[in-house]
Amino acid sequence: MSEVQEKDNFWLYIIIGVVFFAGAIFMVKNSESAKYDRAAELIAEDSSNSAYRNK
Repeated sequence: MSEVQEKDNFWLYIIIGVVFFAGAIFMVKNSESAKYDRAAELIAEDSSNSAYRNK
């Protein structure tokens, strides 16, 4: 007559989902920053010949 209760893993699934989502966001943000390295070099080299002029 003893019933075996199955453990509820709801919060475990939520935590795993949040970790994967945060990891994906971190990887996308990290890869985006490398895109602008060349532009930053060119601006630093000659800031007067840039669309990003300091006013």
